Amino acid sequence: MNYVLPLIPALPLVAFVVTLFLGKWWLKDSAHWIPIVAMAASFVLSVAAFLAIRGEEHAIVVELWRWIPVGDFQVPIAFQLDQLSAVMLLVVTGVGTLIFIYSKGYMHHDPGYYRFFAYLSLFAFSMLMLVLGSNYLLLYLGWELVGLCSYYLIGFYYHKPSAASAGKKAFLTNRVGDFGFGIGVMLIFVTFGTLDYIEVFEKVEHHVASEGVLLAIGLLLFLGAMGKSAQFPLHVWLPDAMEGPTPVSALIHAATMVTAGVYMVARSSVIFASAPTAMLVVGAVGAFTAIFAASIGLAQNDIKRVMAYSTVSQLGYMFMALGIGAWVAAIFHLVTHAFFKALLFLGSGSVIHSLSGEQDMRKMGGLAKKIPFTYWTLMAGALALSGIVPFAGFWSKDEILGMNFKGGGYVIWAVGLIAAFITAFYTFRLIFMTFWGESRMDPEVEKHVHESPWSMVVPLMVLGVLSVFGGFLGFPPENGVFHKFLEPVFHQANEILHVEHHYFGMLDFVLMVVSVVVALSGVFFAYLFYVKRPDELPQKAGAVSQPLYKAILNKWYIDEFYNATIIRLTVDGSRWLWRVVDAGVIDGAVNGVGRLWDIAGRVVSPFQTGRVQNYAVVMFIGLFVIVTAVIVF
Repeated sequence: MNYVLPLIPALPLVAFVVTLFLGKWWLKDSAHWIPIVAMAASFVLSVAAFLAIRGEEHAIVVELWRWIPVGDFQVPIAFQLDQLSAVMLLVVTGVGTLIFIYSKGYMHHDPGYYRFFAYLSLFAFSMLMLVLGSNYLLLYLGWELVGLCSYYLIGFYYHKPSAASAGKKAFLTNRVGDFGFGIGVMLIFVTFGTLDYIEVFEKVEHHVASEGVLLAIGLLLFLGAMGKSAQFPLHVWLPDAMEGPTPVSALIHAATMVTAGVYMVARSSVIFASAPTAMLVVGAVGAFTAIFAASIGLAQNDIKRVMAYSTVSQLGYMFMALGIGAWVAAIFHLVTHAFFKALLFLGSGSVIHSLSGEQDMRKMGGLAKKIPFTYWTLMAGALALSGIVPFAGFWSKDEILGMNFKGGGYVIWAVGLIAAFITAFYTFRLIFMTFWGESRMDPEVEKHVHESPWSMVVPLMVLGVLSVFGGFLGFPPENGVFHKFLEPVFHQANEILHVEHHYFGMLDFVLMVVSVVVALSGVFFAYLFYVKRPDELPQKAGAVSQPLYKAILNKWYIDEFYNATIIRLTVDGSRWLWRVVDAGVIDGAVNGVGRLWDIAGRVVSPFQTGRVQNYAVVMFIGLFVIVTAVIVF
């Protein structure tokens, strides 16, 4: 592991440097090979790391060198491999490799081809550093680097004002959360005298800090997670991030980057377990975000924006699990979500590619027979996202709902169940509007509809298989292979919470049946609205609740609220400060000194006559005054 762990992030970093500097002139149309091979090699090494940590009770730590040695502030460049980081490595490198391969076909004719793969490689390096770091400062380094990469990739089409604006919005929104995260990291060092995970968690267990301090640390860390994982009210950047190329949406905004906040809270499980109020906040924010984002997805017509709000909603489910101490369930849903959401985004990209860039579902329809591979793989992803048994999303989502119910969180369970119904409805609304019914395509577009190339279809098939069978890793619920594998990581937190292992029983079976019935109801209503009576029911529903429909269509006017309050106050306040402080006080002081000397110059200028005798008289008077003063005093 001394050689394997450093190589996992190093390979994408080398690919980034080589592709960035040689891609334009030397690699050109072959700029994808080095990033793809590097990512695939990192995946192979990640599998080796996964096998090495299997069955181990303690983490493997590999220290490369001492990064910051300043008195008591000692921060090494060190990698920590445990079961949690091993799972995240497989998700990042495995799904990442498939998306890199997909990008070869999707981005082939783009003039910024080499630049795109360079940015993807830098992102992979950043995410791997975030996952592998053994201390909070390395986590923070990777955290900021993935934010930078998201800015580059969201604004990849920088010539489009909407893309440039979306990149800037993502960067600034994340700065709000990252500010809290940074303060939280500082507070950890001030409190515990170290940033190393193992040492921090040991000191938390020994009650070095009070519950109030741990609450402050937990809330500050969660503020960072709210930004990166797009939780309300810092969710507004993620839907606009769809301005980036579709592979970016799949890699960064579905499978990896947005899960960084979930990973960070799970990694800090000992801190959160020792601050119950912080866990309550995490669960409440997650539940509200889940249903809030799901409601917005109901009325969106852009195929990628539907998926974007679905991502925000599913991340809410993960935080619902973290809020009750269901650490493994949260990571389990993170993994299954990576499979089916990457599939759904890449499938959406395949549809867009087939329709020459069209993203409006109202201009689609009847595509099932024209692009069958895309249709069937997207169908698998839609069933997984909707929580239909036995697809992957069912097992992880149902476990989260079930653990909330059994833990006494009946309100959160009910909210999650309603969100599940809405999710199934808008997911199959997308399927029916895109692939079923009569064609609503422009005739010129319809003539050129074609299945995507194999470099795009094969990753869809692999992700489709994972979306169908990936959930069985967590069977039986709460006691499956996945849970047993991750148990050592969360042993400390579970001891603090006095968590007892539950086994599959009749209550679990009943809750599973309820979840499936709710999800199937959502599919049925979507079928009724958009297949059986598409020209009648949607219009009637919109007419009956016109204000509600407009509010959902306009994303509950959150962006407008921010524009009218925070952004307007910031802009107006900045202008006021410029006029009053900058122009009035600072420039006024500098200009005042200049005017003072100008006045002084005007006062003394009459004495500058140019006549020597006048100067001699003045010198004589001056000497007389000085001598007189000396004699008298």
